[in-house]
Amino acid sequence: MLAKTAISNSLEEEAAALVHDALVWDNVWPIDLPDVQFGNDWSRLERFQNAGVNALGLTLAGDNHDIKGAMELLGWARRRIAEHSDKYVLVETVDDVLAAKEAGKFAIVLQFEGMRCFDRNLDLAEIYYKLGVRQTIPAFNKANSIGAGCAEENDGGLTNLGRRFVDELQTQGIFIDLSHVGKRTSLEALERAVKPMAFTHSNVNAVHKSFRNLDDDQIKAAAASGGLTGVSGSSEYLGDMQCKSETVFRHLDYIVQLVGPEHAGIGFDVVFDSSTLNDWARGRPEEWPMTQDANWPGFSYTMPEQLTELTALMLDAGYGEDAVRSILGGNYVRIFRQVWR
Repeated sequence: MLAKTAISNSLEEEAAALVHDALVWDNVWPIDLPDVQFGNDWSRLERFQNAGVNALGLTLAGDNHDIKGAMELLGWARRRIAEHSDKYVLVETVDDVLAAKEAGKFAIVLQFEGMRCFDRNLDLAEIYYKLGVRQTIPAFNKANSIGAGCAEENDGGLTNLGRRFVDELQTQGIFIDLSHVGKRTSLEALERAVKPMAFTHSNVNAVHKSFRNLDDDQIKAAAASGGLTGVSGSSEYLGDMQCKSETVFRHLDYIVQLVGPEHAGIGFDVVFDSSTLNDWARGRPEEWPMTQDANWPGFSYTMPEQLTELTALMLDAGYGEDAVRSILGGNYVRIFRQVWR
């Protein structure tokens, strides 16, 4: 099912009203860290909020950080949120997100991408949870002690330690995001699911082939766990340097037609200064293999303001209001109520 490219003014107005009224949850945003900046500083959160986003997942640490680095970044983020409690809410429960929307505040979820910062210590899962970490990715593009990332040519699946960690994370209530994870490793993690898991910012190989995109069996396995697949706004995974809303919709609609709207969501993964990110990625070819192509055009991104247009495309394609609300954020509410303690 493909949406029409021409959207009427009345439908745009209906979409804008729906985005304003719905709970909108964009699951991932790589905020600028003290040593790495991509134009994603704290001031940009206002742009998400103005576009209708109520809750956003902030990526702080992962496979690029040890325990010390992760703890320092957690302290840094928690202090920033506390110092601006008039604007931000640190999310510990789903009710915190709902209360933040009601109060006109912005809900922030702390998360990791990769597990080097756990230093092979299962006991840290409980500690990180108590400090506010609510989500992690097992491996970021490359292999680690847990399993393989999606950029590896050889994916041996979960390691012995990885199997233990998948079980412990679920016990402690930390949500497992399988974006950036190798296919075999992701499927083996999903086989151990007793709570929902997801690919929160991964697109579809059937629409555009990419080392970061998913095959149908991965999308179905995430849905079978009770989880979802969230569409990314990155040009590399969309297959569209302009990151048009219609292209985002093609990936989203494929997921919806395959597993239903209750298993789809949003994880735009916005980077505002993509030129800086492109230079950074080119210096890490083992993590970003497409950079080895001299003609690689670089990343570009879907912007938060496109949420209304994407919503209009959903409505134009015949999606019911309940389905749209679920995709915009309701599905994350359902899933995190099941996962978080």
